[in-house]
Amino acid sequence: MKIDPAIDAFLNHLAVERGLSPATVEAYGRDLTRLAETLGPREVEGIDTPAIRRHLDRLLERGLTAASRGRALSAISRFLAYLRAERVIAHDPLADVARPRRGRAVPKVLGREQVEALIAAPDETPLGIRDRALLELLYAAGLRVSELVALRLGELHLDERAFRVVGKGDKQRIALLGEPAAARLGRYLAEVRPRWARDPRVDAVFVSRRGRGLTRQAVWYRIRHYARRIGLSEAPGPHALRHSFATHLIEGGADLRSVQELLGHA
Repeated sequence: MKIDPAIDAFLNHLAVERGLSPATVEAYGRDLTRLAETLGPREVEGIDTPAIRRHLDRLLERGLTAASRGRALSAISRFLAYLRAERVIAHDPLADVARPRRGRAVPKVLGREQVEALIAAPDETPLGIRDRALLELLYAAGLRVSELVALRLGELHLDERAFRVVGKGDKQRIALLGEPAAARLGRYLAEVRPRWARDPRVDAVFVSRRGRGLTRQAVWYRIRHYARRIGLSEAPGPHALRHSFATHLIEGGADLRSVQELLGHA
């Protein structure tokens, strides 16, 4: 059974057989629609623990609180219990999935010294050279992670230390880089990317060692990796460098309107 009709059957079960209110059924529907967006067109029998974890990571990246992610997990749990009761699936993909913890707010802004330490954390291996470049861009241009992974070679103008960003709602803006960030990006493009991206059809700026464009989850994993390396007690959220970029500009005297334009909000 495909996931979309399975969700429809479950919501009908909640409304007709369980007698839940329309508002409650709608809330379940929203949470499960997000799950379907993450999983894509797959059979419900293919829902496994890694897929659920990827979905929770995606919710965190979207900025959902631990309470909201916990509610989403409860909706998924009830949905899967329904599928088991209907003998559609036999396993429980949530058996090894921990519930999101409440009360431990992830810091949204890093201090200047923390940012410097985080950006300097990668080593001089090819992986480290790539990661240093992407960390530099996230902070120097205030990028969303989704904007970073969507960046294409044709949008770069390194000679002008600038690149085009396609943000939410397909809004476009020009981002400028300082010399350090531009130099790190140039080094990655010259020394690492040509070795990894051998398929000319791949035009993503940031690629994996297999030559594929990076995912948002992969970038967030690398941020957490370096946060642990420098001893941060709480792993920063995926947009911590973007928020820090904006805060540090305002602290330095930039006006709010200009910062909003740099972030792509204006």
